[in-house]
Amino acid sequence: MEVGRTAADPNPNATWMNSRGMWAGYIITVALLHLVLMATPVLTTGMAWTLTNVLHSVLMYIMFHHLKGTPYITADQGDARRLTNWEQIDDGRQYTATRKFLLAVPIVLFLLASFYTAYDLRHSVVNILALLVGVVPKLPQLHKFRLFGINKY
Repeated sequence: MEVGRTAADPNPNATWMNSRGMWAGYIITVALLHLVLMATPVLTTGMAWTLTNVLHSVLMYIMFHHLKGTPYITADQGDARRLTNWEQIDDGRQYTATRKFLLAVPIVLFLLASFYTAYDLRHSVVNILALLVGVVPKLPQLHKFRLFGINKY
């Protein structure tokens, strides 16, 4: 018997996206964002898809690649305090199903936004930039990498 050990996950940030229904909830949230934008009278279909793509990429960048640590005291003795949420998912293992899913979503949004804007040059530039914001920080080569020391501490 191990005294002082809990059966709970030492860092819930590492496994919350693996919880039952989280992928479906994620897709539903993105779809609801898109429906709200589509309901805005001044936006065309292409503009709504581009805004969905941009908002998703920016919000996910902030949530996964900028915020660090955990929102609660964990049993990991502070090991996660300098890690972003993306670096904590699946305990940092690369190419897990969750990471592949989170990498595929911005790519699918980019393809949908490009299709519904009829590959218009102005929208394409914005959508490509949003795709880069959504995909490049997730690459394994950038794991625990801080560009210019930003967000280092």
